Amino acid sequence: MEMTITFSGGLRVDAEVNGRIIHTDQSVKAGGEGSAPEPYTLFLASIGTCAGIYVLSFLKSHDLPTEGVHLVQRMTYDDVNHRMAAIDLQIVVPTGFPEKYRKALERSAGLCAVKRALANPPEFTVGSVEG
Repeated sequence: MEMTITFSGGLRVDAEVNGRIIHTDQSVKAGGEGSAPEPYTLFLASIGTCAGIYVLSFLKSHDLPTEGVHLVQRMTYDDVNHRMAAIDLQIVVPTGFPEKYRKALERSAGLCAVKRALANPPEFTVGSVEG
């Protein structure tokens, strides 16, 4: 997979992948226009939305209703080390959701590829080329 990262003015930075453009911007407080999510916000959202697609797939594969089901993601930031210290995902299910599916539903969220990438991080390299 390859992405092309471009600068579209101000502090906006975009990623083009598979014919789609993902827009980012910095908040007004950080000097941007606040016209799109900040890159780190997209990163955090990718965790919850990735878990969400696994939860949705589980519900659909077991003919369970999706109405009233949603995920709540809470992040704990470590100000001393300047890093995310913990991410807590809660799957909210409606009253009467079958108890026999709860643990399997939770396990399905844990299969998320973004979570797995964080648990076993890839090697990062940075270089420059003329182009």
